Amino acid sequence: MAFNLLSVWSTIGSILLAILILLVMITIHEFGHYIAGKIFHFRINEFSIGFGPALFLHKNKKTDEIFAVRLIPLGGYCAFEGEDGLEEEEEEKKDPFLQSEEQPSEEKTEQKHEQKEGSKPRGDKFTDRPCWQRIIVLIAGATMNYLLALFLILICFASYGQTMIAVYEAEKEEGQYVGYSLKDYDIILSVEGKSVYLTADVARALNGKKKDELVTLRVSRAVGLEWTTDENGNRKAKYDHREEIDELKVMLRSDVTVKNSTDLNSAWKALGVKYEGDEETGGYLLANALYQYGFWETIGRSFMYSFKIAGSIFRVLGELLTGKLGLNAFGGPITTIRMTSEIVSRGFRYFLEIAGYIGVNLAVFNLLPIPALDGSKVIFTAIEWVRGKPISRKVEAIIHAVGFILLLGFAVLVDILQFVI
Repeated sequence: MAFNLLSVWSTIGSILLAILILLVMITIHEFGHYIAGKIFHFRINEFSIGFGPALFLHKNKKTDEIFAVRLIPLGGYCAFEGEDGLEEEEEEKKDPFLQSEEQPSEEKTEQKHEQKEGSKPRGDKFTDRPCWQRIIVLIAGATMNYLLALFLILICFASYGQTMIAVYEAEKEEGQYVGYSLKDYDIILSVEGKSVYLTADVARALNGKKKDELVTLRVSRAVGLEWTTDENGNRKAKYDHREEIDELKVMLRSDVTVKNSTDLNSAWKALGVKYEGDEETGGYLLANALYQYGFWETIGRSFMYSFKIAGSIFRVLGELLTGKLGLNAFGGPITTIRMTSEIVSRGFRYFLEIAGYIGVNLAVFNLLPIPALDGSKVIFTAIEWVRGKPISRKVEAIIHAVGFILLLGFAVLVDILQFVI
């Protein structure tokens, strides 16, 4: 009974930690908007952590800014004065002075502010600021997400090493494959001269290769490897040391055809990784292994790893649009929390890894030109910059509102698919 209770509390703790990671990442994102807004003297009405009813409210008497902590810890926002521009557009329709076409719009706006006694100084509203400043404020959130993610990845790689893919158990060397095969516990560092950062890198480097073709791998091999079995029947590796093999020739045991980012099995089969179990529930015997690089290489690989994560997001979205991947390959907030909680329960290293991964994902996703996201708002602002006047604020607001509803619906749908498929 005590064991079960401990397990329940451990699960609850992991879920709360997963929610905390998401909350911190979103808060950092909004803080990026806030800092950039303060630098350019934008008027900020509220900075909120979470959504829904307020648990804590504080109003700055000098700036009238409200800081709030709200009940639902799955989001947050930095609310700028006049961010959607609808109020300004309505005022222009009602004010004959602003309808005159004899003066540039910027000059009219300045005179309008001078006319109205007690009005806020020009430039306080979001839409009154220059387009380039607004664009910087809009991308500042994603920039903060990326910088935090990069920092966490760097700390993880420097402290523990980079998580690499390893062969847990290889097929026996027989016939023509003797001397041209991977061995148990080989860590794959590069394939055909291409460094490995993500598991999919191996499959992409081998895609299109044919059976019996020789490929070049760089591996870290365990010397004097012996397998032991613990009291639970689990195999554990014991070896004297590791040595680097820069040009290991491996003869492929089958053709490699990669259909999408999740289709990796043909690569493992070709490399001679052992398969265990039946066709439906079995899998290739692979493992994760830590590999420590030098100081400068660790820094460089931290950047490259973050770029690889970003690139994989675009690749997956492209495969979704072209039909190579189904919706069941995605997950919404519930799936993200569930998977994150499973990963962070394994230890602090995994906490750093998943937090960095989520941070890069949030940064890239928010810059996509999808209505309601920062990327879409940047597009509208850039169009205004080029045209010299904005697209109808009301039209833009409707587009963002529809986009938000569609995004919410998509998140709910992909979460449901995870449970029904």
